[in-house]
Amino acid sequence: MRTRFSPALFHHAQALLGELLRSTFPADLVVSHYFRQHRELGHGDRGFIAETVFSVLRRKRSLSARCAGELTSRRLLLAALACLQGMNRRELEVVLTEAEGHWLAQAKALPVSELPPAVRLDLPDWLYELLAARFATDQVEALATALNQPAPLDLRVNSLKAGRDEVLARLQGEGLAAAPCPYSPLGIRLASKPALSKHPLFINGSIEVQDEGSQLLGFLLQPKRGEMVADFCAGAGGKTLLLGALMRSQGRLYAFDVADKRLARMKPRLARSGLSNVHPARIESENDLKIKRLAGKLDRVLVDSPCSGLGTLRRNPDIKWRQTPASVAELSAKQTTILAAAARLVKKGGRLVYATCSILEAENEAIVEAFLAQHPEFVVCSAHEILQRQEISIDCGERLQLFPHQHGTDAFFAVAMERQ
Repeated sequence: MRTRFSPALFHHAQALLGELLRSTFPADLVVSHYFRQHRELGHGDRGFIAETVFSVLRRKRSLSARCAGELTSRRLLLAALACLQGMNRRELEVVLTEAEGHWLAQAKALPVSELPPAVRLDLPDWLYELLAARFATDQVEALATALNQPAPLDLRVNSLKAGRDEVLARLQGEGLAAAPCPYSPLGIRLASKPALSKHPLFINGSIEVQDEGSQLLGFLLQPKRGEMVADFCAGAGGKTLLLGALMRSQGRLYAFDVADKRLARMKPRLARSGLSNVHPARIESENDLKIKRLAGKLDRVLVDSPCSGLGTLRRNPDIKWRQTPASVAELSAKQTTILAAAARLVKKGGRLVYATCSILEAENEAIVEAFLAQHPEFVVCSAHEILQRQEISIDCGERLQLFPHQHGTDAFFAVAMERQ
């Protein structure tokens, strides 16, 4: 049921959008901060406000084209409500001036199909040009369209605490539209976005929020009980928790990261998970002494490398307006260094997985090709075969490449390599 539109809701959305357009911080942090300052807003109101402002961030270029030269947060918001959310003039009249009513009628009539492709697809020019050079026109359109849609809410069942069928039955019994994810054997996809932080299954660690594509990276690494494993860029630990569950909490799992804040966010998740084999450790850099001491000792290493994040635009639409060719080049240099350092941990016969949530060759294929040229002791393993052995059937070849328009996941790139 749609939240009842009101001038107060519009005011909050306009105020939040103004903050987002001025801020240098990630959009999700700005939105969280705003809602903490306005605790009087209910779950439905927050959902409406967040959905509306994120729709502006997703479609900012094409909405700007509708604003007739007056590019304000108010006009962008009105254009989004009318042209994207389908609200009619009668619904909007509580906030519209007469002049805005005339402009909005013209904005809705704008022939969007005649706009330049990058504007129509809401991509920065540099990103559109890179994609157009790599993919056929219809594929660029399909990918951009999918990246401009909100992502569904994917959950991962903690196999140490519950089974997927059991969790599905409970969620469906509570009236939630929940279905198994098509690829991950632990994944559940919800049709809506309920507040889960106080749900008993979340509190007891039976479920975690994790995109299905991210889950597949853990299955590509395929850690076993009793092994020594590292999540080299662990962040807040989403993939770490999956690796630990796949290891049945046996063996030793290192969670390395350079940021204390990210590792701190892992602590409550780790406590809920029931895992006892995870060892979080902050490192100064990829050449930290903790890393050097483990050289050649680990069975498996996952490198979910810091990247542009352009594969996650469904969740983080502001990223496409923040990244530039220069920032991507800077990230590529960092990715090269990190992969080389992580590779030193892998013992003979061990597996190394390099992954990003990027759609750019400069962060994906180019990094792996350069690494393999410099490290002939590593050979690529077939992602298709690794996943098929775990009864995961997905249309990938030697390398795992996921796209939202083809797989319904965030866009991920991953390559599994073995040290000979």
